[in-house]
Amino acid sequence: MDELEKLKKLVPHWMEHNDEHAETYKKWAEKASSLGKEELSGILMRLHQESRKLRRLFEEAMRTIDA
Repeated sequence: MDELEKLKKLVPHWMEHNDEHAETYKKWAEKASSLGKEELSGILMRLHQESRKLRRLFEEAMRTIDA
């Protein structure tokens, strides 16, 4: 398998992994909020939102692999 073929497999894997992390951050933000840790909850929600934005870059990478 050449390097390009590896990337074709890695990029979708990285995107899925990123999505999983984003949902974990959201879950923990909700837990932090329920513990009265609003500042921490806000930071974790920002991590969630920024991680979701990264999805667009992964999608762009997948579209350009074969271009």
